[in-house]
Amino acid sequence: MSPQRLHEPRSTNTFDSLTERQRSALMSRIRGKDTNPEMRVRRLVHGMGYRYRLHAKELPGRPDLVFGPRRKAIFVHGCFWHRHPGCTGNQIPKTRSDYWRHKLDGNVERDRRTEAALRAAGWSVLVIWECETKGDTDGLARRIRTFLG
Repeated sequence: MSPQRLHEPRSTNTFDSLTERQRSALMSRIRGKDTNPEMRVRRLVHGMGYRYRLHAKELPGRPDLVFGPRRKAIFVHGCFWHRHPGCTGNQIPKTRSDYWRHKLDGNVERDRRTEAALRAAGWSVLVIWECETKGDTDGLARRIRTFLG
């Protein structure tokens, strides 16, 4: 073990075996695009015969999938990062809970503003949660087909 690592402070969480620097490095590798849930939805939608644009910069919130001629947008939200109501994946961490509550509540508020701005501009919005991509693919496909018309 390197001498530098011996003197690096551990996380205040007794269950966390990582140092604060290691935890920070791990969290910084979490992607905002091309996540596994997003890729599952993209493969499903493409397999259904629909074509779309990715992350349209000119639209509020840069939706994950954009169907321009239909004026429809799909967001694929992580249950933790966007606080999926009623989902077990949206729990606030016990370490630095005030920080996480503020950060995640900010994400939810930004999602509301983004969705309202898109709807005001004449777009329809569908939110697909991470947990929905892991289960009933046929049900998810029906929901997407209904949304896209």
